[in-house]
Amino acid sequence: MEFTAWLSLAFICCVGAMSPGPSLAVVLRYSLYHSAQHGIVASLSHGLGVGIYASLSLLGLASLIEQFPLVYQGLVYAGAAYLAYMGYKILSSKSSGIEVAKEHDAKSYFAAAKDGFAIAFLNPKLAIFFLALFSQFIDPEALTLKTAVIMCMTVLVIDALWYFFVSVVTASARERFDLTAKQAVIDKLLGCAFLLLAARVVYQTI
Repeated sequence: MEFTAWLSLAFICCVGAMSPGPSLAVVLRYSLYHSAQHGIVASLSHGLGVGIYASLSLLGLASLIEQFPLVYQGLVYAGAAYLAYMGYKILSSKSSGIEVAKEHDAKSYFAAAKDGFAIAFLNPKLAIFFLALFSQFIDPEALTLKTAVIMCMTVLVIDALWYFFVSVVTASARERFDLTAKQAVIDKLLGCAFLLLAARVVYQTI
């Protein structure tokens, strides 16, 4: 893969990663509620999920999804349901910000990893996106293992690094501006954001 082509691919991946959406909301949730480490765990698991979709797209999953629209819609609606569940969970939570911020146990790290991965895995649009993106840079007939690995690792690393940065900045802002004291307001904003994102996913699908 030529270096200029890789730069173009990396730039598009950066723009895609920086686009606001459900993934950003998940990382913000863990960075604000818990710590930078929790946000980083969510970021790494999300990057893994995105990397897996990139790999499967090269293997033809995106074409399979296009041929079976019910599978695609099922995954989309599952993703919307998951977002709605997270929004409801936040809005109905009775935990105070200080209590939540002190949770650093294995369970909360596992939850961060689970949510980060799920929000990527339950987004089949990624497969379609990568199919369209990769088709601009490779000839399927001339695709080599080395090129496929480079492309998938580029996607994974850029996604994980961007949300790693978001996690650190968000956690730092929480400590600097004492956002924990404003947890009730943040709860409502994040909860509503998840519900609105779920509604948008359903609306766009319909």
